[in-house]
Amino acid sequence: MTATTERTPPSGPSGLRGRFAVLFREIAKFGVVGALGVLVNFGVFNLMRHGTDLQVVRASVIATVVAIAFNYVGFRYFTYRDRDKSGRAKEMTLFLLFSAVGLVIENGVLYVATYGFGWDSPLQSNVFKFLGMGLATLFRFWSYRTWVFRALPAREAVASAESFLEQRDRSVHRVK
Repeated sequence: MTATTERTPPSGPSGLRGRFAVLFREIAKFGVVGALGVLVNFGVFNLMRHGTDLQVVRASVIATVVAIAFNYVGFRYFTYRDRDKSGRAKEMTLFLLFSAVGLVIENGVLYVATYGFGWDSPLQSNVFKFLGMGLATLFRFWSYRTWVFRALPAREAVASAESFLEQRDRSVHRVK
C-alpha cells in the first residue's frame, strides 16, 4: 500500500477499517503532543502559581500560552507533518484563533471554580485546570484537524481515484 492510499483508504468494509486505523494513528500522535503539552502547561502553571504572586487564572493563562506555542511546533512537525503546508499565515491565524477559544474554555472552568465557588487550594486549582484542559482538548482536536491542518486535496483525489480503479477491477474480475 502506498503512502497515498494509507492516508485515505478506499471505502467499503476494508476501507472503513483503514480509515479507523488512520484516525487512530492521528489521535495517538495528537495525544503524544498533547500529553507533552499538558506537562509543559502544568509545569509552567505550578511554577507561576507557587513562584510568583500572580493570581491563579493569570498564571494559568500564561501557562496555556506557553503550551500553545509548544503544541504548535509538535502538531506541525509531528502530528500533521504530512498535511498541506501552503498558506502558513492562514494556518497560524486559524491555529491561534482556535487555540484562543481553547484557552477560554480551559481557563473559564478554572475561573468559575476559583472565583465562582471559591475552590482555590493548590489541589483544587490543578483539578479544575485539568478538567478545563480536557474540554478544551476535545474542541482543539476537532478544530485543528478540520480547519487548521487540512489534508492535501491532491492526495485525497489520488486515493479516491485509486479506490475507484480497485473497485472497477474487482467488478471486472467477478464478471469474467
